[in-house]
Amino acid sequence: MSKRDLKKYLTELSKEQIQEQILELYLKFPDVKTYYDFVFNPNEEKLQREAKLKIKNEYFPLKRKRAKLRRSIAQKIVKHFISLGVDSFVVADVMLYNIEIAQEYSAKYRINNESYYKSLYSSFSLSVSFMMEKGILEEFKVRLQKIVTNTIEQKWYNQYEFNAILERLDY
Repeated sequence: MSKRDLKKYLTELSKEQIQEQILELYLKFPDVKTYYDFVFNPNEEKLQREAKLKIKNEYFPLKRKRAKLRRSIAQKIVKHFISLGVDSFVVADVMLYNIEIAQEYSAKYRINNESYYKSLYSSFSLSVSFMMEKGILEEFKVRLQKIVTNTIEQKWYNQYEFNAILERLDY
């Protein structure tokens, strides 16, 4: 069904019928429930805290011995935040927090897995693109520089790629 067909269908329904359908969607689909819960109570600080806790738990677990190092967890959180319409500053903060916590982990434990560093580079690149798109890059300048400095200090094999991103931005 196209958007146009949906609009036509909705105009044919009464207000009560539309309300009933939305209630049914709310009860049937968890994503719809999450969306409406956020719309009516947008507690972004709580979401941000929970997201950071989940990300940190991937690297420094509280209940298990070994870290899982799943970068996909943070990627899913960021994607979810964007779909909910969470403030850009909060999204950017979580994006950078993911990289910072991964660097904190790699400073303590050497990781010999190229895909780990490639994934973090990809996250860094996406973060910078997101911040440029939203016009908030300047507010995160210090954190971006610190991330690049950490890649150099920790001798990441792709440290020059991180640095190249900042150089293109004239930092």
